[in-house]
Amino acid sequence: MRTIAFYLPQFHQIPENDEWWGEGFTEWTNVRRAKPMFDGHSHPRKPGPLGEYDLLNPEVHRAQSELARTYGVDAFCMYFYWFNGRRLLEKPIDMWQSDANLLPYCLSWANESWTRRWDGGSQHVLMPQDYEPGFEEEIFTDLLPHFSAPHYLHQHGNPVLVVHRADLIPDPPQFASKLRRLARAEGLSGIHLVAAETMPGLRPETIGFDALAEFPPVGSNTLRCAQLAPVADLDTNFRGRLLSYPRIADRFTRRRAPKFVRYRGVMPAWDNTARRQHDATIYVGASPERYAVWLAHARKAELAERGADGLVFINAWNEWAEGAYLEPDTDHGHRYLDATRGGDIGVHSVIRPTARRRRWSVTQIRSLVLIAGGTALATFRRIRQRLRR
Repeated sequence: MRTIAFYLPQFHQIPENDEWWGEGFTEWTNVRRAKPMFDGHSHPRKPGPLGEYDLLNPEVHRAQSELARTYGVDAFCMYFYWFNGRRLLEKPIDMWQSDANLLPYCLSWANESWTRRWDGGSQHVLMPQDYEPGFEEEIFTDLLPHFSAPHYLHQHGNPVLVVHRADLIPDPPQFASKLRRLARAEGLSGIHLVAAETMPGLRPETIGFDALAEFPPVGSNTLRCAQLAPVADLDTNFRGRLLSYPRIADRFTRRRAPKFVRYRGVMPAWDNTARRQHDATIYVGASPERYAVWLAHARKAELAERGADGLVFINAWNEWAEGAYLEPDTDHGHRYLDATRGGDIGVHSVIRPTARRRRWSVTQIRSLVLIAGGTALATFRRIRQRLRR
């Protein structure tokens, strides 16, 4: 079985980001500005030996490949930003495609429109995602050089393509059918289509896909995973959500396997303070040890169900602004990587709470109310989805 880590290519400058966010913007810009929201909340995050790298530097690609191979990551799943023939953040991915000595990789079409969600302006569309007639042929033309690369990831002999929001495609079965037909016309046996589990009730057979892939924490920001213990010195201006890493890990490890193929997914942590500041979603209690237990369970389950065909997706290799990364930093060093390689290190060495007395605050109660509202909305969507079947 193989372990695949999602990979963000936003660590280099592009003209569009300069225009939208300011000259010289990269993901590191967000990371540097983050401030702690409570006692023990470590920000800003600082990278370890790799430093604040630029993904246009091929030496960085080689260093990342070496780290991943050493610590048990078999492939990267790189986000592919394609908007009706216009690509963004494409240069690092195309560089990766041209060097077969790098770590194997596959692509995840990030098919959502780009908006100003980072600063709260979610109605302000920066780059729309439309599905114009014939888009299937156009996107396949841009995907084909990657599918043909010698180090592109295959499953059952077919190149793997993940779609982040398959539910947004107007006719997913038609999309899947057209891509497979185009692949066969180019001499490929097909495409292994995987939908990221970013919507409740998604089933691969109804959209013409081969499998789903769990994508925590999407869909889990509910009362079931809420942080119930008070945190110390929570910033009174905090307007986001506090959730529990141990509780989300427990939720995913207890999920029953469905009748269709759903690959396991894990996350090392989640904390998007760097992007959302006081409106952040933070999973409290993450640690390399707790991540190791979750990952070990996911690998064991995949191996038992699918053997060598098992895939485990990690969210993510380098989502620094979402606090979900395996790359070494100054807080944990290589411990998340050690956990990825071993899967079960230091199980009993979990992070203990600080000795300071913690009390419930109005701010944390407000967080619970916000989560409760999200839970009610998620429940309504699930009911509506069932009624539509």
